[in-house]
Amino acid sequence: MLLKTVLKGIKYGLGLFIFAVLTLFFCNYWVLNSSKNKVFAEIEDLPSNDIALVLGTNPLIRNRFQNPYFYTRMEAAYKLYDKGKVKHIIVSGDNGRKSYDEPTEMKKDLMKRGVPESAITLDYAGFRTLDSVVRCKEVFQQNKVTIVSQEFHNYRAVFIGQKYGMDVIAYNASPVYRSIRSKTKIREYFARCKAVLDLYLLRKEPKYLGKKIEIKI
Repeated sequence: MLLKTVLKGIKYGLGLFIFAVLTLFFCNYWVLNSSKNKVFAEIEDLPSNDIALVLGTNPLIRNRFQNPYFYTRMEAAYKLYDKGKVKHIIVSGDNGRKSYDEPTEMKKDLMKRGVPESAITLDYAGFRTLDSVVRCKEVFQQNKVTIVSQEFHNYRAVFIGQKYGMDVIAYNASPVYRSIRSKTKIREYFARCKAVLDLYLLRKEPKYLGKKIEIKI
């Protein structure tokens, strides 16, 4: 009797494991396959848009070291503006507390590189990718945008935008060094699965929407 119970538990656990693996594989395949033709690595191949949406991240790692994801995204956004691929940049990030302000840091960096203040709009409620993308449409009234982030992240962002009926493409910021990239890519496999669940099962919405904001180009 005990052996049967143990074997039944093992079989049940194995079934759950296989289901989880297949779900993870399916979600990643869906996100990547539906977005792959909208993600660009070469600026020459990238269609022009009026608006770029730059997805935020902390400029520092552990409040001590420069975050390569931050600086490569800012460089990519600057290149788009400098080459005339976009006319205006929305920087979207977390400003959930006074001592932490991603959008302002993004703006400062872009201005140092040569982007005028008049060409930058700050979104202080981009707490996660879904918030940034949906607020771009619902709050800033932009349906056609170029998203800027790393390649692994861009697929998910485009997937979210397409679900909300947006005409989105993405430009890949330069990859970072391998030790950081590998850990982030592993997390992204699970983040894509969560995005599918959030959009199609849980029906998640941004934390804040608020009044519509007009962007003058």
